[in-house]
Amino acid sequence: MISRWNRRVFMGSVAGAFATPYLMRKARADDTIKLRCSLDTAPSHPRNQAIVDYLAKLDEASRGKIKSEVFHSGQLFADLNVSKALIQGQVDMAAPGTWTITGLVPDADYAQLPALYGQPADVVHRCTDGPPGELVEKQIEAKVRSHILGHWLDLGNENWYTTKKEIRTLADFNGLKIRSPGGAGISWRIGFVHAIPNVTPWPNVPLALSQGTFDGFVSSDESCTSAKLWDAGVKYSYADHQFFANYIPMVSDAFWSKLGEPDRKLMRDIWAENVERYRAMSAKSQADARETMKSHGVTFGDPSPDQIAADRKRMVEAQADLIRDAKLSADIVKLVSDAVGSHS
Repeated sequence: MISRWNRRVFMGSVAGAFATPYLMRKARADDTIKLRCSLDTAPSHPRNQAIVDYLAKLDEASRGKIKSEVFHSGQLFADLNVSKALIQGQVDMAAPGTWTITGLVPDADYAQLPALYGQPADVVHRCTDGPPGELVEKQIEAKVRSHILGHWLDLGNENWYTTKKEIRTLADFNGLKIRSPGGAGISWRIGFVHAIPNVTPWPNVPLALSQGTFDGFVSSDESCTSAKLWDAGVKYSYADHQFFANYIPMVSDAFWSKLGEPDRKLMRDIWAENVERYRAMSAKSQADARETMKSHGVTFGDPSPDQIAADRKRMVEAQADLIRDAKLSADIVKLVSDAVGSHS
């Protein structure tokens, strides 16, 4: 026969046994680190697809310790504003384009240097994955108070797109209002062709374009396709591959500080294992997007290699103004020149 006291002990033990799984679950939930990622492009965009894939792999590999949420289409911040949000800890992760952070890190605008005008992806990667990219990453980590996960994500070639005027040479841009995604370097090139620069956040582009706020803009085939900009009036593209756009994957220092070294290594390793596949996905998306745009009536003009080389030469001769306006350091200019080498 069990005494009254022993019954109390026994029942308490049973209650504790039933409560333990709940307490363990609650502890695991409390230990979960939430990661909020801001992107200003649509879910169908290759950047969004890459980041969603990466974070899904991270969530799984962390066994629930990291729980991510992606906010698409500028729901939280436009890329032009996301650097400030990272600094202030208002968002945990972003992958802004280099052109959107030049106000804080001027050397991030090096992609606009004429030496890279019209260059193929392998030449660009000598810079992003080499000394020029390393210099920019150090500056970003200091200025944006963020940690770079690894090699940059490709968007691809940026070109000109217009609504009413077909462009056959750079001279045809004279007097047009052209939207820039941001950065002094792109505005410099718009000015170089005697057009008028206009900076508008990407989520606002379709409406502004349809209202005639500007005559054309600088972007990529994929970005145009994901936003269906033929519906907003796009009819022509001058595909000079004026620069190769990249996104830089970064997490805020505030979020990074919550992680132990094993979790930090996990984030870096998963990115490294997948970034080349993401780059290949972007390249395919750009090729497919061009065909989609053509199927919607967009006409493409492709300047010859000789025309690209001649335009590059003219830009190089005028690049002192670009270097001054974009506040590019002598170090980044030399590093890019060395990386490009005989391709310049």
